[in-house]
Amino acid sequence: MSAAHDIRIFDDPQRLFQGAAEEFASQATAAVRSRGRFTVALSGGSTPRSLYSLLAQNRSLPWDKIYFFFGDERHVPPDSPESNYRMVRESLLSKVPSPAANVFRIPAENPEASEAAKAYEQTLRQFFNMPAKEFPRFDLVLLGMGPDGHTASLFPGTSALQEGSRWVVSNWVDKFKTDRITLTLPVLNNAAVVMFLVSGQDKASPLKHVIEGKESGELYPSKLIQLVDGELIWMVDRAAAAQLAPAA
Repeated sequence: MSAAHDIRIFDDPQRLFQGAAEEFASQATAAVRSRGRFTVALSGGSTPRSLYSLLAQNRSLPWDKIYFFFGDERHVPPDSPESNYRMVRESLLSKVPSPAANVFRIPAENPEASEAAKAYEQTLRQFFNMPAKEFPRFDLVLLGMGPDGHTASLFPGTSALQEGSRWVVSNWVDKFKTDRITLTLPVLNNAAVVMFLVSGQDKASPLKHVIEGKESGELYPSKLIQLVDGELIWMVDRAAAAQLAPAA
């Protein structure tokens, strides 16, 4: 279970993203000071774009010591409008002095999603240089949550929720009739810090189910983010937090 669980509620999306940018900067600075580098797995989708745009304005971050990875990716080429990598490149990576060698994208242009997943797992294994049966420890994993309670590309009822040994898998998502490539739960749950960004009225009901509900993680996969030894931070705006009990 999580060693720490922290819910931070912000009045509006702008304050949410500002708070997230400050937390990102704090985590990056501390990691570089203590370990000489900062490893972060980025989230895609629409919510984090504003965070990345804010980070792109921060000239004081140790960009040369930040290593960027991706929590998941759509099964599309990197120049596709649907590509998480393209969104991150346009909003952040193209605007900061980060070496190209510090960016590790998922090769989702591979016609076989399973092969793209295997290739990315091999990339991670080479970078982290871990023993075969251990999992990498990202300094920070950024996650979002969909209206259905999914996170990364771990969707309700999908096979990837049962994966216990692989680092990266292709996950068939029936409602979209496509594969997604995603980090697995053992990898996400081994992070030092996981930071959820949740914004908007359409997230209020699923957030209540995830934080307070009794339903299974099969129905609301975000519930399955339970860190082995790390800090779980929920950054949410007031609209998303509207249905939470006052104590939250």
